[in-house]
Amino acid sequence: MSKSPDTPPKSLLRLVGRAIADYRMIQPGDRVLVAVSGGKDSLSLLHILRHLQRRAPVSFTLGVITVDPQIPGFDPESLVEYYSRLGLDTLYERQPIMEQARAHMDGDSFCAYCARMKRGIMYRLCREHGFGVLALGQHLDDLAESLMMSIFHGGQLRTMKAHYRIDAGDLRVIRPLVYCRERQTRAYAEAAALPVVPDSCPACFDKPTQRDYFKELLAREEQANPRLFGNLLSAMRPLLTEGDV
Repeated sequence: MSKSPDTPPKSLLRLVGRAIADYRMIQPGDRVLVAVSGGKDSLSLLHILRHLQRRAPVSFTLGVITVDPQIPGFDPESLVEYYSRLGLDTLYERQPIMEQARAHMDGDSFCAYCARMKRGIMYRLCREHGFGVLALGQHLDDLAESLMMSIFHGGQLRTMKAHYRIDAGDLRVIRPLVYCRERQTRAYAEAAALPVVPDSCPACFDKPTQRDYFKELLAREEQANPRLFGNLLSAMRPLLTEGDV
């Protein structure tokens, strides 16, 4: 039996609430724009923040943004009506990112180029519509995989930050799912029948990526050590708070 998306699991609510408090992600009066790709993680984050908005002692405004990269086989436009039913301020931007990548990409992967382009679009729309905070849906698994990639291939101790101010200084980026596991968002999205848009990007599925490799490696290690991700989170905490916000 599916449950209402308006009642996320208490386990997810506790973890997100703790992350927001630990890293001072949302402050009174903030206008928060949630970036939703159409995947299970970002849709889960959207509903968790909607739930917290109605119950948290801190008053903040919530909006949603989806960037459509106009990739054949991937169409998130159906989400616009869904957002409307939720009563959310909605921004929807179409951009032919794959065509632009073919013309302008130089020495970069398509995934990295696409992510950079989408981030720039979201920053611009935050400014144009008066949102000072951009909420992204990466979770603990993503952070752990990024750490491994950085160590193995970059020789650095780096991962995604939980909360930071961008270089221009006018916007903050938050990741409220940093304490949550991917299996938790997957279970919630399935149980609540969230309208996940299948990701059919050929650039992402033509061949296994470094991230896929480390995802599988960490899954194998976790079978032998159930405390693995808790230990990784403890090791990464100093990296999550680097820099000023």
